[in-house]
Amino acid sequence: MNIALLRNQQIQQSKNLALGIREFFSAQGIEIFVADDDAKEIGATPLSEADPQEIQFIISLGGDGTILNLMHEYEQLDAPVLGINMGHLGFMADVQIADVYPSLQDLINGAYRIDERIMLQGETLQGEKSFAVNDIVIHRASNPSLVQISVHANGLYLNTFEADGIIIATPNGSTAYSLAAGGPILSPTLEAIVITPICPHTISNRPIVLTADQEIQIQYLSDYDPVEIRADGMTRYQLNTGEVFHISRCKKKFKLVNLLRQDYFSTLRTKLGWSGKLR
Repeated sequence: MNIALLRNQQIQQSKNLALGIREFFSAQGIEIFVADDDAKEIGATPLSEADPQEIQFIISLGGDGTILNLMHEYEQLDAPVLGINMGHLGFMADVQIADVYPSLQDLINGAYRIDERIMLQGETLQGEKSFAVNDIVIHRASNPSLVQISVHANGLYLNTFEADGIIIATPNGSTAYSLAAGGPILSPTLEAIVITPICPHTISNRPIVLTADQEIQIQYLSDYDPVEIRADGMTRYQLNTGEVFHISRCKKKFKLVNLLRQDYFSTLRTKLGWSGKLR
């Protein structure tokens, strides 16, 4: 078994945990690959020396943001991710530090399933492409006022939003920016896309959930400065007045290790601080 062990280097404690995990796996004959600039300190093989097709799992040390960063930085890897939470609000990174080694043993023993979750693909008129695990956000950027954004789905006019922007989110990303903007929580393995307006001028504008096979066309209508498009808060484009940005389901899927000891709804209740009790 070959495992890529990738950490958020901004988290000081992640180095010691990475060392412990490397020792744990090495004792069981499992080869560990790490980021090239971590190889000497962690005592593992640089990831650049690995065949991406031979990496069976990615272990992420950080939070949900770390997982998103890794998905974009190591796009060539198609292995399932096990997220160890060293951040704050972790829906994808749901293994707690106190439970690390029993969880890793479960991984070795095969006590898990792989959740395959949809991703989005965005494309500019110039043919530039990006993907998103969580969301693609169109935002007014430097414009001091609301902007008009037209949305079509499969060529059919849906609505023109006058707002700070709109969020096109996957079910996996429904608990991120979309939730903060008033969007619904979608079960992460659903095959759907949610469109959530950001601070719309008309309060009747509400989030809408579409099937995942619909192609979405975003057109910027306002005669102002360009708006900004970001995929997972990273890949950045500008959209000028009249231009169209296309969003569709990505062929690649985001794969997340779901340990049998973990429960998504329990994670949801804990992270959102739900305290309702049955009477």
